Amino acid sequence: MSWLPENYEVPQGSSQFMKLIKGTNRFRIIGKPTLGFEFWEDTPEGRKPHRVKTFEEAVKNPIADQIKHFWAFAVWNYESKQVQVLEITQKTIMKAIEALQIDEDWGSPENYDLVVTRTGDGLETEYTVQPKPAKKIDSEILEAYEKSDIDLNSLFSGEYPMKAEKTESKPVEQVDPSEIPF
Repeated sequence: MSWLPENYEVPQGSSQFMKLIKGTNRFRIIGKPTLGFEFWEDTPEGRKPHRVKTFEEAVKNPIADQIKHFWAFAVWNYESKQVQVLEITQKTIMKAIEALQIDEDWGSPENYDLVVTRTGDGLETEYTVQPKPAKKIDSEILEAYEKSDIDLNSLFSGEYPMKAEKTESKPVEQVDPSEIPF
């Protein structure tokens, strides 16, 4: 008999942003991308991103030193089974997706899943992009996306792009303090 329940997995934290982890990352792009430029600032609270719509805006900012072009879009992350925002700055990924979307056999990346494989670390990190055969998006994914309140333009004002989900609130179950074992 195992100490933990059979098939137990440590719960993953929920995040608005999908991060490309080492290994395979499968997702479906939902909607058009928001494009811009970003640079980072070191603050007492930690590193903080600044995003602007044009390169000209970025270079005017005195703290902008390493400016990167980004794409941000809503995705269905198959690993976490949720709608998230994926922001990419990696040119190899951008070029691969751009090549797929202009290829008449593939077209818009909203029509098929993508698998981005990340290998290596630091400056040795490499990405490959593999499209999966085109298929209709699952209705559960569309329903989750429609319940999400995503405003990618909020990235430019330093706000989170996803507001609270449009779901009915459920009452919190009350627990008798005497039943807590510690």
